[in-house]
Amino acid sequence: MVKNSVKTGLDVFEKNWPRKLKGLRAGLLVNPASVNRRLKHAVDCLLESEKFHLTALFGPQHGIRGETQDNMVEWKGFTDEKTGLPVYSLYSHTRKPEPFMLADIDVMIIDMQDAGSRYYTFIWTMDLCMQACREAGRSVVVLDRPNPIGGAITEGPVLDTAFASFVGRRPLPVRHGMTAGEIACYLKEEFYPALDLHVIPVQGWRRKMWFDETGLPWVMPSPNMPALDTAAVYPGMCLLEGTNLSEGRGTTRPFEIFGAPFIRPEALVKRLQEFRLPGVVFRPLFFQPTFQKHAGRLCGGAQIHVTNRERFRPFKTGAAVITAVLELYPDHFRWKQPPYEYETEKMPIDILAGTDRFRRDVEAGRPLNEMEGWWKAQCLEFRRRKRRKYLIYH
Repeated sequence: MVKNSVKTGLDVFEKNWPRKLKGLRAGLLVNPASVNRRLKHAVDCLLESEKFHLTALFGPQHGIRGETQDNMVEWKGFTDEKTGLPVYSLYSHTRKPEPFMLADIDVMIIDMQDAGSRYYTFIWTMDLCMQACREAGRSVVVLDRPNPIGGAITEGPVLDTAFASFVGRRPLPVRHGMTAGEIACYLKEEFYPALDLHVIPVQGWRRKMWFDETGLPWVMPSPNMPALDTAAVYPGMCLLEGTNLSEGRGTTRPFEIFGAPFIRPEALVKRLQEFRLPGVVFRPLFFQPTFQKHAGRLCGGAQIHVTNRERFRPFKTGAAVITAVLELYPDHFRWKQPPYEYETEKMPIDILAGTDRFRRDVEAGRPLNEMEGWWKAQCLEFRRRKRRKYLIYH
């Protein structure tokens, strides 16, 4: 596969730093994947810059160095031993920066690798930072990065704000087909028009590019996102977090492997084949998670093998998995109950889907293609009325 010379916002920020923000105090929101083409971390890059004075660090879910392996594990702020800078946790008692955290900065710099799915919490940490900075009169600079699963395809329901949560605060399709910088432009214009926002774009990226076509190094954006293959299936298989099925956490192939102790692999795969899903093959298997759901228990299930990633529709595939298991094992399948990602009342599957319509359709036995029709219509409407205005790349 031909590699391209794509450069992230971090790679080019020195030449593109806004003149009006030169010499100011800066905070930096980062995680382990915030590296340049040479794998140098953003903290080290920005400390060497003369464009601003770095005074504070901020970290999202899993921490600035990936300190927390499991999902939904809070972490506390600390003083960074290497730089002496304060590190503020935005995944603890607060997800939104508090006023004291912004007291010693004039501009918030955001450099995080998104995974291309609305559930992925980094874009909502960005959203909350934008909200806090608007309220405090601070500027925001987003160092943009490619969408790893491409920027051309959208899929899944558009969030109904009645189901807003930390896995989806604003209307977006599940597979949004946007970069963090494009989402930031959307959030500013639609919700924070008074915010002083600057996006430093990626150079050389095109919408149809997948991450392995960029020439950039893959660094896990979170501990359970080990590879591009994981990101490819995540827009659908993350739905399993709203059920009693293992989504493969605690295995070496999270989200690609799924199942439960009550599942017979061959029977499940036979039913999934009947859906004739595009671009995917299921392989029956047994596995034993080391942590999370069904830890230490033998689970039957399957592994997803994507054979054509342009035709593959991850959300439809995730919906098919849930539908098949409910059909085959109605006495064993269960929806997960709250709490989930700081939501204590709404069903986890509803806040993941961004609507209760998905759950109600599955429970009613609606045909999969019929369900796909309404979320396709929502995606098309969002693309026409909202998304197209904020796209930076072609």
